[in-house]
Amino acid sequence: MTSSPKRLIPATFVLLWATGFIGARYAMPWAEPFTFLAVRFVLAFLLLGAVMLALGSTRLTRRAALHSVLIGMLLHGVYLGGVFWAIHQGLPAGLSALIAGLQPLVTAVLAGKLLGEEIKPKHWVGLAIGFVGVVIVLSPKLGAIGGGVTWQTLTASVIAMAGISAGTIWQKRVGAASDLVSGTFWQYVGAAILMTIASFAFEHQQVTINGELIFAMAWLVFVLSIGAIFLLMVMIRDGAMSKVASLFYLVPAVTAVLAWLLFGEELSAIQLIGMAIATLGVGLATAQPGTRARASR
Repeated sequence: MTSSPKRLIPATFVLLWATGFIGARYAMPWAEPFTFLAVRFVLAFLLLGAVMLALGSTRLTRRAALHSVLIGMLLHGVYLGGVFWAIHQGLPAGLSALIAGLQPLVTAVLAGKLLGEEIKPKHWVGLAIGFVGVVIVLSPKLGAIGGGVTWQTLTASVIAMAGISAGTIWQKRVGAASDLVSGTFWQYVGAAILMTIASFAFEHQQVTINGELIFAMAWLVFVLSIGAIFLLMVMIRDGAMSKVASLFYLVPAVTAVLAWLLFGEELSAIQLIGMAIATLGVGLATAQPGTRARASR
């Protein structure tokens, strides 16, 4: 891969990841969250299994496969399960996104402690500015705080944020050297197991099959579970975790633009200011010369 296409990976990842929230908006009225995610992850690992056979991908050792299963439970299962469940229970999406916005800061702290990454002062400033930008972008959505704000939904959102932070750190620490296709396959096996258990434990597997649900499922499997996740795995393998995590600050801004284009949602001047501030923060957090990771393999 040439350097030019590699430079496009972060922007492409942010755009694809932001569409996940749009896909969820189409899907959630028609399926229970854990059931929907269980089916999504099963389809993802079946698809990747076919890709592995076609490419003759390197098989993981039993230990590496187990690591990938546990990473998948955190990175996909706990994160998406917590977010989808909290929103399904009435937590405003803006508040859920704000809690998720703490992830880059949490990941940077963990990367410094567990991976030995040196986070320079200007990068900490960038992370802080990026979070301020996220708050501003989401501020119009935070006024509609209703009955869905309970200790259960807030806890689920915090657990979801912790899950993706821990999952990305674990992937950098032990999984980055593995074959990407095989490692991601086992991640989805782990996520599917977790969501299937949650579905049968807490839900009734109620699904209404229609065009919106089919479109959302296809989009989330192919574009998110395959496209965006592979880009994330490449960035985790090749970059410092604090820099990779900072890209998530741009997701609410891109999601707001997509919602404006697709659903006619209001895009205010204050949100545009927040987008500029978030972009500035990400620019500082990813500024070169970069931090150097001492990742344990």
